[in-house]
Amino acid sequence: MVPAAVAGLSPEEQKIVAYVDAHRDEFATDLEAAVQINSATEHLAGVRQMADFFVGKFAAIGLDARFVPLPPETGRAGHFLAEHRGHRGKRVLIIGHLDTVFPGANWSREGNRANGAGVGDMKGGDLVALHALKALAGTVGLDDTQIIVVFTGDEELPGRPISTVRQTLRDAAARSDVALAFESAVGLTGTVARRGHATWKLVTQGVTGHSSGIFSALDGSGSVYEAARILHEFHDELKTMDGITANPALIAGGTPGTITDNAGTATGKPNIIAQRTEVIGDLRFISAEQLADAKARMQAIVARHLPRTSAELTFNEGYPAMPPTPENYALLAQLDQVSRDLGTGAITAFDPRARGAGDIAFVSPPLPGLDGLGLGGQGEHTIHESGDLTPAPDLIKRAALLIYRLTR
Repeated sequence: MVPAAVAGLSPEEQKIVAYVDAHRDEFATDLEAAVQINSATEHLAGVRQMADFFVGKFAAIGLDARFVPLPPETGRAGHFLAEHRGHRGKRVLIIGHLDTVFPGANWSREGNRANGAGVGDMKGGDLVALHALKALAGTVGLDDTQIIVVFTGDEELPGRPISTVRQTLRDAAARSDVALAFESAVGLTGTVARRGHATWKLVTQGVTGHSSGIFSALDGSGSVYEAARILHEFHDELKTMDGITANPALIAGGTPGTITDNAGTATGKPNIIAQRTEVIGDLRFISAEQLADAKARMQAIVARHLPRTSAELTFNEGYPAMPPTPENYALLAQLDQVSRDLGTGAITAFDPRARGAGDIAFVSPPLPGLDGLGLGGQGEHTIHESGDLTPAPDLIKRAALLIYRLTR
């Protein structure tokens, strides 16, 4: 008799589920080994080591796996690439990343609570993808199935130019029909849209001189007041736009104030008008059209100027937005059906306003895409990152069955 929880599954799918249950302890073992590798983005040797770890794991289940180095001038190590060639069903692109914000090699475990860099973001997600494919390979097989896996080595701090460091991902998308990304799951949700990300730099200049002259026709308002005016107007204007956030992250003002490599320096005295102020920050948006609108509004604010000041605002390329297309919602519906058939509950769409930028946005569109399939975490992008291992078997089952159904 088929248990009620899996009554919606075919005999082949029940074998996949049983395989995951029989091998559930292997996930924590692999996660410990992965977290013990220090693969912070800038630690290029560690990123390469992380790729080599996955080369062995994916080769063992029949994929052609290798490390793809990036040009030295990008300042980044490279990516992990694995492929299984076939012609049946949809061609599936699986996306993850090797790097972490903070150094790793800091694993600890307390019951089902795992701690360490990358537990949730996103070595745990990479391993959900691996173990899903492992379950397929160990039961129904991957024969004649087209699967490409790309784990980028610089998602947390991409190298430049973006067009170069994401070419491997785009090339893989050209040979695929659908994209699945394994960033952290948030409860019983799937991610059909993600906000994009761009960085900006504001430079204001004014007349320097004795502080007693500030506000005068001769000396004007100074660079700090001009920067403050612009930031205040950014705040009031952009917070009215649904889905937009603009964060001024670092400011340096004085005679002069400068920012280089995310560090600021300034010199000055209380009785000197600040001549130059620099501010760097980021901008997040839900569509290319919204980005263009926000940029136009920001430039209009910058152009107004206080007396005897000037200002310039520049933007750097970043991550595009992943819009919520009907095709993405159709993928979510398939994941929802898988989850219902497994008896693990309904899956709903996660609000993109609460999700940061991600690599899937480079390929979706044009591909239908779904993100948020990996192990959830807490304290991501902090030294206190952790995750609950309890949901891992269900996440692996959902991913495995979704891939199975897409590739029939």
